[in-house]
Amino acid sequence: MALPLRHPADWAGFSAQLPALLAGDADWTRDVGTQAALFSAPAESTCQHWTPPDGWDALGRRVAMHADDARYARLLAFARRLQREPGLWADVLDPERRRLQSLARQVDREIHKMHAFVRFREVADEQAAGGRRHVAWFEPAHHILRAVAPFFVKRFAQHPWAILTPLGCLHWDGQQLTGAGPASREDAPPEDAGEALWLTYYRSIFNPARLKVAMMKREMPVRYWAQMPETRLITELVKDAPRREGRMRGI
Repeated sequence: MALPLRHPADWAGFSAQLPALLAGDADWTRDVGTQAALFSAPAESTCQHWTPPDGWDALGRRVAMHADDARYARLLAFARRLQREPGLWADVLDPERRRLQSLARQVDREIHKMHAFVRFREVADEQAAGGRRHVAWFEPAHHILRAVAPFFVKRFAQHPWAILTPLGCLHWDGQQLTGAGPASREDAPPEDAGEALWLTYYRSIFNPARLKVAMMKREMPVRYWAQMPETRLITELVKDAPRREGRMRGI
């Protein structure tokens, strides 16, 4: 059964169609719109009412952002089990529930990492207020653009900015947030003078005595390194850490 979704993480659209799916025996087939529709209004539900358990909406909303192609099928299958066995929701050891919770946690972590690791570059833009815009390139592992948008709007409310990703883009003009289709790394601006200054500062504050490579990779996984200017220095700084630490200690 093919049902329309406005974008890959359209939990509202899926939820609106869920009662009809539960009333029949059709399987879920993806029919997803583009990220350009990221902030369009959801279609009105014409389905009969279904009352999910407390916590279902919060879990499903996060699972819907996951890149797993089977995420909606998993949600539908679990909802059908809940319909037959209402007490199942209380079983925190149920394998499928644990799987859904794992997907949700992965999404939460990716949202946190995107908040922390997006790096903007300032570029000239005649259409932006003040003639300047801040542009960032990021490669999220999941469909989290809609979820991270409020954070960046609040943090950079006074500055026009754009976040470009292979899954879609966000554009803020200082007043309105819009979504757009996927971008490529070539669309992102090159290194600027401000970035070179930041790299000089980062090198100067690097403390080899506090270096813990395993912990650093756990908190800042290697797959993010290509998206942050300072990480291009890490290999060099790690290699040189013993010499610098020895010099600090007077060895």
